[in-house]
Amino acid sequence: MKPKISVLFCCMGNICRSPTAHGVFAGMVARAGLADSIEIDSAGTHAYHIGEPPDRRSQQTARSRGYDLSSQRARLALAGDFERFEYVVAMDRENQKNLLAICPPGYQERLHLFLDFAPQLGVQDVPDPYYGGPQGFEQVFDLVEAASAGLLAEIRTRL
Repeated sequence: MKPKISVLFCCMGNICRSPTAHGVFAGMVARAGLADSIEIDSAGTHAYHIGEPPDRRSQQTARSRGYDLSSQRARLALAGDFERFEYVVAMDRENQKNLLAICPPGYQERLHLFLDFAPQLGVQDVPDPYYGGPQGFEQVFDLVEAASAGLLAEIRTRL
């Protein structure tokens, strides 16, 4: 049996953007019949919300689009995650810098900016919707769905 490819999505608190990416990507992977081949998790670069479920607005938006985030709980990204996950995916450049600061030597190639998997969008950062209204969560889902499709296409070339 071929080993799983592993993906870790990271944002600041692990309650909005990275759980959204985790849920959307897991849904796409399941629909593609690849759930046994791809391991997925999410984490935050700050310890603000450890153990908490995703933001209720993220969960509401997810449900409206056919995804379920309810089983996820926030955790902190650790240096050891770079050894465990082949793809450590940052939602924005600030979190990419935070992740690079804990990245062990020799693992930098595993760190990716999520929207690099959707170059057609012409943006680099998934904006943090936490302090905004519902439209911010909708925008995050639009960006995440596009980048998830691109990431899945890349991973499929490796399976």
